[in-house]
Amino acid sequence: MGANELTVERAGELLRAAIEEARAGRDEGGIPIGAALFHRDGTLLGRGHNLRVQDDDPSVHAETAAFRNAGRRRDYPDCIMVTTLSPCWYCSGLVRQFRIGGLVVGETRTFTGGHEWLRDLGVEVVVLDDDECASLLGGFIAEHPEIWNEDIGV
Repeated sequence: MGANELTVERAGELLRAAIEEARAGRDEGGIPIGAALFHRDGTLLGRGHNLRVQDDDPSVHAETAAFRNAGRRRDYPDCIMVTTLSPCWYCSGLVRQFRIGGLVVGETRTFTGGHEWLRDLGVEVVVLDDDECASLLGGFIAEHPEIWNEDIGV
């Protein structure tokens, strides 16, 4: 097993940064979804959280915020997108468009997006079913179903 292998244990360690971002989003009054983009060697490149409510911008999902905060790179196959929630089709498209090689998903109970599609396309995917990720978003959805439905296009 190599140092850069994406094991469940390693995925759980990387998920901590995304959970911190989800908490930050919640504390700002936004949707508690967080993400982080890592190099496969564990270097954090960028992190962010959903800013739809705070910025009044429907395009700033957690994954896009983390991607933007990482800055420009020549390519991304040696990167891992870590997110607290299965990525929607918009964010799955970002992973596909830039050929991000790995994806860590905190949970799929609340929402199932495009992670299986990405796996079928060769992206290494680890789904963790993390209780804290599900609790953060589940609590928000119970309190603000109209914002959640708007965010996922329902």
